[in-house]
Amino acid sequence: MIFVFIHWFQDLLGVRVPLVLAYTSTRMMLAALTSLLLCIFLGPGFIRKLYEFKIGQSIRKKECPLLGELHSKKENTPTMGGILILFSMLISLILWMDLKSPFTLILFAATVALGCLGAADDYLKIRKKNTKGLPARKKIGVQVTISTLIALYLLYPPFTEFFHFGSWFIPPTAKDFVTGELSLTLGEYSGRLYFPFFKEPIVILGAAAALLFFILVMTGSSNAVNLTDGLDGLAAGCLIMVAICLALIAFVSNNMDLARYLNILYIEGSGEIAIYLSAFAGACLGFLWYNSHPAQIFMGDTGSLALGGIIGLSAVLLKREFLLAVVGGVFVAEALSVILQVGSYRLRKKKRIFLCAPLHHHFEYKGWHETKVVTRFWIIGLMLTIIGIASLKFQ
Repeated sequence: MIFVFIHWFQDLLGVRVPLVLAYTSTRMMLAALTSLLLCIFLGPGFIRKLYEFKIGQSIRKKECPLLGELHSKKENTPTMGGILILFSMLISLILWMDLKSPFTLILFAATVALGCLGAADDYLKIRKKNTKGLPARKKIGVQVTISTLIALYLLYPPFTEFFHFGSWFIPPTAKDFVTGELSLTLGEYSGRLYFPFFKEPIVILGAAAALLFFILVMTGSSNAVNLTDGLDGLAAGCLIMVAICLALIAFVSNNMDLARYLNILYIEGSGEIAIYLSAFAGACLGFLWYNSHPAQIFMGDTGSLALGGIIGLSAVLLKREFLLAVVGGVFVAEALSVILQVGSYRLRKKKRIFLCAPLHHHFEYKGWHETKVVTRFWIIGLMLTIIGIASLKFQ
């Protein structure tokens, strides 16, 4: 939207607008500040409305007696706070991103689609008195469908061209200074897999394999964040660090000189991803104002499913899927703890590996206070983020 205003002021009114407003770095800061302030200032009114509509969190006391006792004070705390986060991010998108960029289209569509899925899940839990929400198969089925449609846009040329109207949504190109290939189309570089600390792509996937890998990353990331969102501020704090790391990578990937210097893939227009991830970090930081212990509001599946999907999508667009596994190590550990726990319970005659899963509940069972678990997980997340950023240089 900022480009529309700049064009309007300069061409129609003859008013000169500072070019600094069009810089990617400027728009990153403004997007983060916009979403942060929106979350903070809209938060109190939004929380009051959730109380009025009785949109509160339910605690599964029968399934987890000890957790029910530990979290009893959280009963009826407003949930669906993800609406506030996503609204703030989308306002930043409209204000500060290039509306003609295909990355803007992809990120907008993913945010709305996954947000609606999470909202439907939360609605069933609250209004229909169904503590489990949508059946797991239906939820994953919708996530796979959303991921598939986005992957087709990236990988299948006729599907991509369908969304291009004149000068709108022109596909970006990429340049790989390591391999010497300087004109890669969106579909060509979407199948490349890069590993942290290595310059060259470790493998180049075919269209079918790239499609399956994309679905795995985006769906897995969405569900991993959803599993992590169980303690006050845990998911939001870890998401901020992952978003900042990916935003930095998107920013340098958008600069040809920096990309050449760092020997990374130059992705035309990836600065728009950096702007959205900055808005993402700002919104999560503003939400943390009310979500920190003791939480006044929870993001619910509306937030966790959408935010997890967005970081997975961003990692795919930047070709940093394996780096996401590193910087998002907390989410990976949480998801693996659930997979191992369920597998052990079914295959080892109801024997468990952890006292409780996801992993953060295991430490609660061991006697750690909630704030200690969250703080230590944040510290681990920060360490992993530093490693992720360092991988750009040490390769």
